[in-house]
Amino acid sequence: MKVEFVVDGLTLAGDLRVPHGVGPRPALVFTGPFTGVRGQVVGLYAARLAERGYVTLAFDHRNWGESEGTPRHDEDPQGKLRDLRGAVSYLRSRSEVAADRIGVVGICLGGGYALKFAAFDPRVRVFAGIAGAYHNPYTTSSGTDYQTVLSDLTDVLERQDRGGIVEYLPAVAEEGEAAMPGDEPYAYYGTERGAAPHWANRVTRAGMRELITMDNMIGADFLSPKPALIVHGLVDRLCPPERAEEAFKRLDEPKQLVWVDAKRHIDLYDREPYVTQAVDATAGFLDRHL
Repeated sequence: MKVEFVVDGLTLAGDLRVPHGVGPRPALVFTGPFTGVRGQVVGLYAARLAERGYVTLAFDHRNWGESEGTPRHDEDPQGKLRDLRGAVSYLRSRSEVAADRIGVVGICLGGGYALKFAAFDPRVRVFAGIAGAYHNPYTTSSGTDYQTVLSDLTDVLERQDRGGIVEYLPAVAEEGEAAMPGDEPYAYYGTERGAAPHWANRVTRAGMRELITMDNMIGADFLSPKPALIVHGLVDRLCPPERAEEAFKRLDEPKQLVWVDAKRHIDLYDREPYVTQAVDATAGFLDRHL
């Protein structure tokens, strides 16, 4: 069912899935890939885990999809964390939900957000990250002229602060400039695979500054004693397996790392048998810990 809840005065749109049977049930809130909306990856995983007996809430973060917020298509890390807070508050208000049995599941960029959020919200019992992007400035700056990039993106913000228009670039492109350039992101978002009514191929240029300055990896240092699951592809050039390993090493027990024999990051978005393998691992972990 389509639902709405309010965070910071903004109405956010979501899909609540409630399994048949006796309640109240454990519940999961989802956060997903960069530029993604709930009709894409998070919606798929929310539907599959609802089939496993969990109440699930997939929603559009502020500025994205059917949710309110401006500028449109803008990455707002602190706003996303507040959205997750509001989503948990909403779930706890539902009679179908066991308020003390709520977990957070993050996919791709959402893996990092979910990790950081779960670490600092005592209402969350468990974290699961699938093909997660565990950003921090140390790794993001590696191999780039970090200060030059940071300066250029700050110039964009200054122009906007002085009354200029919001500047955008394509989210994906096979060739040329884009937030996620190259054939692999385009193979999902630029084709029917990732088609969704409320997704648009654009993102604010200033939002890229948030990607290179955020530290979501810090959540791994503060999550304990909550259980943590990391599911990741063996080959992933967009969200390197080395970062998943670093996050796992920084976590305390109880924790589990599951490698899936995927060859592309987007295999875990919608391809079989990889999605089923990720769902099986996640459901099994949640059954034990939530």
